[in-house]
This record gives sequence, C-alpha cells and structure tokens, in this order.
Amino acid sequence: MSTQEAGKRAVGEAAAQRVTSGMKVGLGTGSTAAYLIKALGRRVREEGLDIIGTPTSFAAERLARAEGIPLVTLDAIERLDIAFDGADEIDPGLNLIKGRGGAHTREKIVESLADPFIVIADSTKLVDQLGTTAPVPVEVLPMALGPVTRRLEKLGARPVLRMAKSKDGPVVSDQGFWIVDAYFDGGISDAQALNEALLHTPGVLDHGLFLGMAKRGLIGNPDGSVQEVVPR
Repeated sequence: MSTQEAGKRAVGEAAAQRVTSGMKVGLGTGSTAAYLIKALGRRVREEGLDIIGTPTSFAAERLARAEGIPLVTLDAIERLDIAFDGADEIDPGLNLIKGRGGAHTREKIVESLADPFIVIADSTKLVDQLGTTAPVPVEVLPMALGPVTRRLEKLGARPVLRMAKSKDGPVVSDQGFWIVDAYFDGGISDAQALNEALLHTPGVLDHGLFLGMAKRGLIGNPDGSVQEVVPR
C-alpha cells in the first residue's frame, strides 16, 4: 500500500469511529470515502452499530448496500447528524474543490443538510490556494455547453469537456449532465466571486466549489497518523 493510500485508509477508519448508534450519516463518494463506508459496514456487522446512511452517488449507494448499511433518501429525513466526504483540494479555510468523481452536485445537497460536515482526505490534498492542482468541475446541461464554455473563458478558466475513458463521448453525471473541468492557471483569485458567477450562469446545474461548508477536517498522513484541522 502506498503512503497516500495508507493516509486515506487511516482517515477513513478514524472517521468511522466518530459515528455512534442512532446517527443519520451522509456517505461521501470516492476512494477515501470508500474506506469510511467499509469501516462503518464492519461496525454495523460486528458491533451492531445502528445507523442509517444517505449516499451521495450511485457508487456510494452500491458500496453501502454491499456493506450492509441501511439507507434512506432525502425524502425520508430533514437533517443529517454528520456527513463525511473527500476532496480534491482543501485550503486553510477548509474551502474545497470536489468533483473528480463527478458526484459534486449530490454531494453538495447531502452535505448541506449535515451538522457537521467533516472533510476527510490524505495530506496531498492540502493547498494554499484553490485551483492550483485541481480543476473546478462544472455540471452543464448538454445543450448549453457552448455558452457555458464561453462564459468560463471570460472568467479566466481553461475549460475542458471531461471525456469518458471506457466509452466514446463525454462523461455523463448521475443527473444526465455533462461535466466541464475548469482549469485556472495559477489558482483561483476570488473563489466566492467565481461561485456566484457560476451559479448565475444559465445551463449550469452546480459546480465543485464547496465554500464554508466543512466545519472540520480529518487529514491522513503518510505514516498512518490522523490530524484534525479547523478553518483558519
């Protein structure tokens, strides 16, 4: 196991220990969240942990069901007691870029209902400024691809339509939308302004900037240790 993978596993296991019986838990998507879901599944089977989960994607749902975690949709609950999810980038204020797995819209909905939402990641995801190592995924109505692409260019981005690797054509999200990865050479100078601009762009469903949502972070280090961080 690589040092990065060791960090992911350690933080997933540590996050699972923060869950207690009776909780409604938001279950994130991606490789780090998968370690969390597997650890929770073990606790359900071995300890009788009594929880219900709300997944953020089809992939998270399938894994949680395989692990024996009872699930409910957002139609059945109003709030979540806690939610965990990974990130592609984490800045010192715990602002995030998410969406490498294409699930950022559902993730944002689920995690907005959780108190708290805790981001879990290995230490390679820490950055001083958002946009320096990862693009901002923008979920786009297919017929609006041209106008949205031009809008992103005016906002200083280098937009690239995400293409599927195991099929011909673009990646299609769980909502049936396409994903444009917006690269910002040198990083994003004003993430809040970009957030507002994208949300007011017709044809954009949502994007991968998660600003002010994570209350705490759990960071897995290469040596297997885990540190808790708060916004600075």
